[in-house]
Amino acid sequence: MLKKIILSLSLLSFPLLAIADEIKLIDGAPKTHVVVKGDTLWDISALFLQQPWLWPKLWRLNPDINNPHLIYPGDILKLIFDENGEPMLVVATTKAVKPSYKWSPKIRQEKTKNSAITILPLEVIAPFLRYDNLFTEDELEKSPYIIGSDEGYRMTTHDFKVYVNADLELAQSYAIYDKGEELFDPETGDSLGFYVNLVGTGQVLKRGDIENDVPSTMNVGSVKREIHAGNYVVPVNDGQLLPSVFSMKAASAPLRGAIVKATSNGREFSKFEVVMINRGIEHNVTVGDVMAIKRTSPAVVNTGNGPAYSIETSRWNKITGSDYKMPEEQLGELMVFKVYQKASMALILNTQKPARINDLITAPE
Repeated sequence: MLKKIILSLSLLSFPLLAIADEIKLIDGAPKTHVVVKGDTLWDISALFLQQPWLWPKLWRLNPDINNPHLIYPGDILKLIFDENGEPMLVVATTKAVKPSYKWSPKIRQEKTKNSAITILPLEVIAPFLRYDNLFTEDELEKSPYIIGSDEGYRMTTHDFKVYVNADLELAQSYAIYDKGEELFDPETGDSLGFYVNLVGTGQVLKRGDIENDVPSTMNVGSVKREIHAGNYVVPVNDGQLLPSVFSMKAASAPLRGAIVKATSNGREFSKFEVVMINRGIEHNVTVGDVMAIKRTSPAVVNTGNGPAYSIETSRWNKITGSDYKMPEEQLGELMVFKVYQKASMALILNTQKPARINDLITAPE
């Protein structure tokens, strides 16, 4: 059921925001690039820019580009500089380029929709997105839950009916969640909500009558893990329908927070893993925000015998020595795709080294 959830990331109406950041080319940026099948605008921009989310600026002055979101295998992209010395990408017009590859709106209309290159193809990232959720304590208290099944067991896995303590809508599909750990803001100690795991989906066969203590009957259609009495029941689309268009943009300063959970529950995690951060609507975070992942370098204390890592030196040296203010080094970027009141769910776009719980997230530099 949830496989039908709309998650298109084609970015067909990517807004050119007025971003004050200056474009910075990476060392050794190529002069040309031939587009191949599987390329994305993000990947191509990462070949040239230190800040791939600023890719619209790289295309801004090309008079041949009416729709920069449509790039095709075989196109030859050339890096040039304008009269102010600002870099930009154009399509090279050489004999090696077939007429069908010239950047022409008329010719593009003749190509099939599936041949265009998109910024983050759905088929690449959809398998990594999770349908888990974050609920506050109040939301959970108001949610109906499973009281038992037709099998009479405490746990059930497949081919069964469950009973829910609410008057559910007939034929409506519902997601079934298992209550997980409570997440806390590492800075304030405030509760961010309860992380809930999707364990299955079902459809209502018979509406209940709770006033007369009659529960609703639901047939479980798909199961990811064991379903228990007490599992919460929520309309299948609530909190699961993601936007059809993600307008990626650099998050605004002075945003600063931390990664508080990885949905994989791993100790370390990297590209295309989903994480929770302790910043949400209250902090002006919006869907599509791109953030930098940073980590403070290990603390160093200046002792009588010279510098030493704080973790390896004595308590006396920590008290009497002077601490250096160690820098924060960027190790990757992530993009927010779901926002809650105090937290957000994000997809890691890339990492130079594995990210960890409590790594910092900030506005990109």
